[in-house]
Amino acid sequence: MKVYISADIEGITGTTAWSETELNAPDYQFFQKQMTKEVEAAIEGAIRGGATEILLKDAHDSARNLDISNLPVNCKIIRGWTYDPMCMVAGLDKSFDRAIFIGYHSKGGSARNPLAHTLCVFADVKINGEYASEFLINTYAAALHGVPVSFVSGDVGLTEEIQSINDHILTFATKEGIGNATISVSPQLTIKETKRLVEDSMKVPREDLQVPLPERFVVEIIYRDHTRAYRNSFYPNATFKPHNTVEFVTDNFYEVLRILQFLT
Repeated sequence: MKVYISADIEGITGTTAWSETELNAPDYQFFQKQMTKEVEAAIEGAIRGGATEILLKDAHDSARNLDISNLPVNCKIIRGWTYDPMCMVAGLDKSFDRAIFIGYHSKGGSARNPLAHTLCVFADVKINGEYASEFLINTYAAALHGVPVSFVSGDVGLTEEIQSINDHILTFATKEGIGNATISVSPQLTIKETKRLVEDSMKVPREDLQVPLPERFVVEIIYRDHTRAYRNSFYPNATFKPHNTVEFVTDNFYEVLRILQFLT
């Protein structure tokens, strides 16, 4: 059984400020270690649940965050960015049984995490009129290959979103955001529950985990800067809308991933 794991850091236990998420920043080291521990817990849970092969994507910023020294022999890792449209789930294909997302976070425009964003910090993303999270984008990306997501860890705002989309997907809330602060659980609790819940999630039938792809996608990228919005509106088949927005309409989600790759 092949399992795909994508790991971010803004939903890792305790992360509150951008300086705690940036490679080589003074506040980064503890949270890099915690990210690694939470990913290792997910790997252990997946193997206990029957995974025989794991592909891990370091999917935060530099994509060179995780300490790989203790990865089991049946786990491979993608470090750095491939620069293809699959982005945070690069390398995922139909050969995988399911996907797991660790350390994910609330969508851009949300007040549920001081580090909330979607793909970048200079724009927010809407799909079909709703602000979109990286969870939703990457779940749809996995769905292109028929691969469901079985477990996600991250902030309370994200776990509530997931439960509203498909309550068969198991989740664990690492923290809750209040203004520019967070209330986090114990890092040890996250590790313990991640192992347990990932193992449990491996037993959920694939058909119960599926999130269907919409038939049509209206994508709006809402920029902070109108000049960036105007420039990017020249992307093929995109249009400029008032209030710093680039709109793109398609029935092919891979084309959504492509425009997000180039414009965010």
